[in-house]
Amino acid sequence: MHHKRPDVADLVRSGVLLLMVVCFGATELRAAEASVWPIPDWQVSSPEEEGMDSAELAKVVAYGKSKSFDSLLITRHGRIVLDAYYAPYTGDIPHNLNSATKSMVSSLVAMLRKDGVLDRFEHPVLDVVADGDVANVDEGKKSITVQHLLDMTSGLEWDEGFEGGREQSMIDMRRSPDWVKFILDRPMSSHAPGELFYYNSGNSHLLSAIVTKLAGTATATYANARLFGPLGIAPPFWRRDPQGIAIGGFGLSLRPHDMAKIGYLYLRRGEWAGQQLLPSEWVDTVSHATISMNARADSSLTYHNQFWALPDRHVFMAVGYHCQVIMVFPDLDIVAAMTAKDFCSFRRMAEGISGAVKSDTPLPADPDAAHLLADAVSDVTTEKPTEVGPAPQIASMISGKTYRFADNALDVRSLSLSFTDRPGYAVEIDTHNPANPVIQMRGPIGLDGVYRKSELTSFGLRAVKGTWVSGDTFAVDVQYVGLGEQQKFSLSFSGNDKVVLRGKARSGREIAVDGEAGG
Repeated sequence: MHHKRPDVADLVRSGVLLLMVVCFGATELRAAEASVWPIPDWQVSSPEEEGMDSAELAKVVAYGKSKSFDSLLITRHGRIVLDAYYAPYTGDIPHNLNSATKSMVSSLVAMLRKDGVLDRFEHPVLDVVADGDVANVDEGKKSITVQHLLDMTSGLEWDEGFEGGREQSMIDMRRSPDWVKFILDRPMSSHAPGELFYYNSGNSHLLSAIVTKLAGTATATYANARLFGPLGIAPPFWRRDPQGIAIGGFGLSLRPHDMAKIGYLYLRRGEWAGQQLLPSEWVDTVSHATISMNARADSSLTYHNQFWALPDRHVFMAVGYHCQVIMVFPDLDIVAAMTAKDFCSFRRMAEGISGAVKSDTPLPADPDAAHLLADAVSDVTTEKPTEVGPAPQIASMISGKTYRFADNALDVRSLSLSFTDRPGYAVEIDTHNPANPVIQMRGPIGLDGVYRKSELTSFGLRAVKGTWVSGDTFAVDVQYVGLGEQQKFSLSFSGNDKVVLRGKARSGREIAVDGEAGG
């Protein structure tokens, strides 16, 4: 066989390649050489092709099942190596990010700063968003800056139940006719701005108001033009406050593939296909967050610019209630996106994912490990019927009746069940929103141990099933698919005109409320 002799250029290139490996490491070099961009969507690879062990990833999938995951997506070197959806969720349904929305809003603030529209992160907040009189103004409130909002160190008095509690400030804000004014009017706490981290979604909503004010257009419009559009993300659903401002602390919905694109933008230090969307120095500071979150669950957690971090793992994250997470591993060239109906351990997820990394280069094919992973994904994707009990005589007596309830922590005003040939439910929910105080929901209910799904809405869809657990008690299992919520209720009937509804409030407290049949 004829071998081409290397010329001078070949030798120079080889020398440069060796120098780059020594200076930057194989992972960074491969990322730089590959230039793989998920345009219009992600390329797919096997874990072994990207240096990861399928058997280890199968364990991560199983952990997700134990924590009521809806989805788990992992990319390495710009390619998807795991894309799992836990029934009844499917990947085409946009999923509420909850507080991971905060990281999207902070990204928009970074863009405003990059363009010079925001002159400095230390700009006083009242100078930007205080259009009228603000209550409780003192020197401390005057000194709150945009950076204080970004870092959750504003010093505003706030009760969000960060580690348990009633979330009283959130409840009051939702009931307020003007959310921005409600937040600005809060008194100052005993801590000066910049002194102490305290989780406050009001800070994040003020950031959205700042984006709207400085961009001269709605936050969502600006996001579609400057962030989502360039990444190939279709304009997403984003809830708004009574003034029409996109909610800064929660309320944005994205599909898992799109969540991973946000993470990939940060993994690539703000670059997207040759365009620098975010300042690289912004991403650098986010990835090295240093503000202690004072979290009892994991004292090592830190915070900066509306992102969480595990410094000892060199992992940073956009985080939302019930484990809606975009996790970035700069050293490993990995992005993970997960959605769930329960809380999870960020550390365990980070360790499980990083533990699957065995090499920066491809591994030999491993059919046995590949089968383990395929079986794990198939297991969570396939819905298994749960056990059902026989319908008692009372079922026909209460079918179609509407039961009404006094104000309660479950927020259920009325409920009706139908046990005909087309079983279904109708329920009225109290929203505590003056502009839209009651939501009416109806849909099918599975009586055979399998969920029945409602029509898809902007908020996702409901998957509901129920069974008789005794002669007078009916258990209902409701998944708000795409919202990351699951609730279980029981209805104990006394005759056909009285019922006791039992379930857990958002705080986790068990609630029992009496209801009566009515018109």
